[in-house]
Amino acid sequence: MNRDLTVDDLLFGGIALASGLLAAFALRILLRWLGGHADRTRWSGDDVIVHALRAVVPWAAVVGGVAGAAAVLPLTRTVQHTTNQVLTVLLIFVATVSVARVVTGLVRTVTQSRSGVAGSATIFVNITRILVLAIGFLVVLQTLGISIAPLLTALGVGGLAVALALQDTLANLFAGIHILASKTVQPGDYIKLSSGEEGYVEDINWRQTTIRNLSNNLIVLPNGQLAQANMTNFMRPEEQLTILVQVGVAYDSDLEHVERVTNEVIAETMNEVEGAVPDHEPIIRFHTFGDSRIGFTVILGVGEFSDQYRIKHEFIKRLHKRYRAEGIRIPAPARTVALQQASVGIPQQRTGEIEPGGLSPARFD
Repeated sequence: MNRDLTVDDLLFGGIALASGLLAAFALRILLRWLGGHADRTRWSGDDVIVHALRAVVPWAAVVGGVAGAAAVLPLTRTVQHTTNQVLTVLLIFVATVSVARVVTGLVRTVTQSRSGVAGSATIFVNITRILVLAIGFLVVLQTLGISIAPLLTALGVGGLAVALALQDTLANLFAGIHILASKTVQPGDYIKLSSGEEGYVEDINWRQTTIRNLSNNLIVLPNGQLAQANMTNFMRPEEQLTILVQVGVAYDSDLEHVERVTNEVIAETMNEVEGAVPDHEPIIRFHTFGDSRIGFTVILGVGEFSDQYRIKHEFIKRLHKRYRAEGIRIPAPARTVALQQASVGIPQQRTGEIEPGGLSPARFD
């Protein structure tokens, strides 16, 4: 347009801008009410959607108001085109960020709500976020009139070179995806590797797995090394497990009495100690005639791996106290060491006369 700016133009432009701001304020109130309603539902996905809409919808209304004001003002064609492009890019950017929040939030919600899926693993969330942002960036380039075909070709060639240069990183990435997809290891599991590392899996991201051991220290392990290691998962196929406690009693003990007393201590421990499994049937098995004792194994049920230390501690204390009260002896290992003295020939000594002030020199044959 080549005409001059008038009061009517300013009035209509102000009305358009005010309408956008008013619509943004009203939509924000509406979305806040929807957010409160979503908090009362059981599904957490609606919370994610409403939270993302609260970020994009008010801004969309503001952008619409600015676009309406620019349309009624007597701007030149170049300024009008530039203004529309800037507003479009801004709207696409806000929409892309909001869509990324929605999609990643839904991915996190789905993984947390299904058993056998690594809910707290960030690898799926990060990959999803990168894909959505990359698509939004390509849409912005296409909107600005920049052809993305050469860019995709360059990215394909460059991606091959990057893949060759980042073999270890990509190996860790795909190893992490393989670990999560195969459901062998998931955050929260207690694992032990053949190399000696053990602890609770905190997170599995695009490059590494974080393990927290019982001393509350973090062990950072590359996904490729984890995928190749021999590993024991104490949480699969279920968290409950059995532990073995070795006990021995003297040969003069009444084994029927020993078994009955041990079962009573097991029942007491299983019902009173936190982490024990009262429903687990106690098992006692005599198995060895040892050097100084009859050995047997007590099999106990625990809720999860770290509970075994507390349960063993309490069981041994109570069993020892009960055995002392019942007169059941737990003999200490006895070892007989035979000493063989070699025959050593000692020269015969003759005693000489004692001189005043000392001994006479000894004379030997």
